[in-house]
Amino acid sequence: RLHRETRLWRDTWYDSTLPFWLLDRTMLNTSILATSTSLRFADGRFWGWEGVGCCAGTCTHVWGYAQAVGRLFPELERDLRERVDYGLALNASGRIGFRGELSSAEGQDGWAVDGQAMIILRTWREHQCSPDGAFLRRVWPHAKCALDALIARDPDADGILDGAQHNTLDSAWFGRVAWLSGLYVATLRAGAAMAEDLREVDYAARLRAIADRGGEKLVRDLFDGDYFINQTDPAHPETINSGTGCHIDQLLGQSWAWQVGLGRVVPEKEARTALHSLWRYNFSPDVGPYRAINKPGRWYAMPGEAGLLMTTFPRTDWNFAKASGDRTKGSIAGYFNECMNGFEYQVAGHMIWEGLVLEGLAVTRAVHDRYAPLRRNPWNEVECGDHYARSMASYGVYLAACGFEYHGPSGHLGFSPRLTPENFRAAFTAAEGWGAFSQKAEVTGWTARVEVKWGRVRLKTLSLDAPAGKVTAQVAGKELRLTSSLIGGRSTFSLDEDLILNDGESLTLRVA
Repeated sequence: RLHRETRLWRDTWYDSTLPFWLLDRTMLNTSILATSTSLRFADGRFWGWEGVGCCAGTCTHVWGYAQAVGRLFPELERDLRERVDYGLALNASGRIGFRGELSSAEGQDGWAVDGQAMIILRTWREHQCSPDGAFLRRVWPHAKCALDALIARDPDADGILDGAQHNTLDSAWFGRVAWLSGLYVATLRAGAAMAEDLREVDYAARLRAIADRGGEKLVRDLFDGDYFINQTDPAHPETINSGTGCHIDQLLGQSWAWQVGLGRVVPEKEARTALHSLWRYNFSPDVGPYRAINKPGRWYAMPGEAGLLMTTFPRTDWNFAKASGDRTKGSIAGYFNECMNGFEYQVAGHMIWEGLVLEGLAVTRAVHDRYAPLRRNPWNEVECGDHYARSMASYGVYLAACGFEYHGPSGHLGFSPRLTPENFRAAFTAAEGWGAFSQKAEVTGWTARVEVKWGRVRLKTLSLDAPAGKVTAQVAGKELRLTSSLIGGRSTFSLDEDLILNDGESLTLRVA
């Protein structure tokens, strides 16, 4: 049975119109779950290093980039939320230790603002990847407590974080930091969406109001016309900060928002401009000449190899020396000069979501080529340790290419393919099953099909980039009743009754 179902997934995955190399690169990193990076304890608890034997405790801000787990094995992520993040790692103040029970040895009271934010975003994703609202109802009191702890770092409720902001770059940053506050704004929107699903409308309105203010300030105060910058805190000149450098994660919040259907954190114009700047200033087809001058840091991309650098300094008012603080953490400042795969995938996926498809594919292909078999092990992307968990961000690139959206409890499924939308086919996963989606435009009309290969998929609404025309929907030759509406330039088809598709069944939708 296991062999048969594994081959069925493999055949479904590769029966796609997406490029073979992209299918390879975005799925290969899932093998990290089968290495000694990932453990399952006798009591069923899932636990992970950052990389093999490196940095313990299923670190919230590293695993927070790993989009594959929540989509392919959602029960693992739900268990992490309930047993660890909102269990043993949650203290009375609402702060979540970012290394579980090992957190007190590191950071500020063992928590990190980016990890805290991504736990809440992942909670929203895990709710979306559930068949009903039971998971959210169980964890919501703890998630709300964690949200309030994060909001406490924004005492004036302007949507911009204040004070010490410990993060995945292994130090506390101070000042108004675009990428951390942008992530905070996305988290507020996730919290509001969960509150609305639970009909806590007043709390949702409060979160949205703070998020709106934060989004406005990000653009007004931290967008320099080219990309998003930070305003450093003069009271902490000794700390590391990318300052006015062009930082790889400057749009992390918007990138996350695309992954889980939260809409805009920053406006389209500023987002696309900043991504163009990352392409202009940080992507190099050969990192060798840059690293010959900017020597600190590890060599994840060697001379002759392409990559997206973590931080460059195009402006004259800030440079690597200033970004390094008092140099007592010189090895950490070296991160700015590196090409780290998980961060590159995060940007690549965001580029594709925003319509910069060529650029997003080029960044992904750079990592793929670095891990070609003649150079390195294709299944072992290295950061701090082998089989590094953050590289499972590659699955987010796949979701972006599909324009995938899903909300299990409401039975919603959506696709907006970024590559060959006139003839598209790709695998998808849902709360209780998985299958394939396809759409094709022909002279006689436009057809979309949802096929279930394993388990079951419940459908109530389907959002697609369908043309206008007469719509029919069928399952096994039986016509279904539905209504259609145009929302945000896309067609949403609503079935009169919930539809359960079991394995071997398919829904066909035609527009004449």
